[in-house]
Amino acid sequence: VQGVAGGDRPEDPSKQNLAQVTGSIQKTLGLLHQLNLNVSSFSSASQLPLLQRLNALVAELDTMQKLADGCNIQVPMEVVNLIDDGKNPDEFTRDVLNSCIAKNQITKGKTDAFKSLRKHLLEELEEAFPDDAEAYRQIRATSAAGSKRLAQSQSALPNGDAKVKPEH
Repeated sequence: VQGVAGGDRPEDPSKQNLAQVTGSIQKTLGLLHQLNLNVSSFSSASQLPLLQRLNALVAELDTMQKLADGCNIQVPMEVVNLIDDGKNPDEFTRDVLNSCIAKNQITKGKTDAFKSLRKHLLEELEEAFPDDAEAYRQIRATSAAGSKRLAQSQSALPNGDAKVKPEH
């Protein structure tokens, strides 16, 4: 396994395979461009370079096929259909993100509704049973502190460092 520039950590083999396939695709595009130039200005004198470029293209396509066998990339059929229709596959990504945002807003609305209901129930409980409401709050505070300690102990990494959530 090769390291990344700087040699700090090993590169993921699937990413390395993908990079090789991408390089092969770029080389194939270059060969196709050269072939286009040869064909557009074809003469009997340029027949040998044309055949050499055709052989190079066939060899590169074979290399690309062999490299592609090492890549396991799954592309949604919607993306393939968009490309077949001549559309930008970024539209699929945009639609998926918009769908996620809409579902997130629905979930947030439900969460806010439950928080509001909880607050209302606590207010009603406090009016009807003030002693029990205070006991509930103490139990809840103790439970929350225990949960926080447990979460902090689980966020420690094997080397002793703690995971830190980035501030937004």
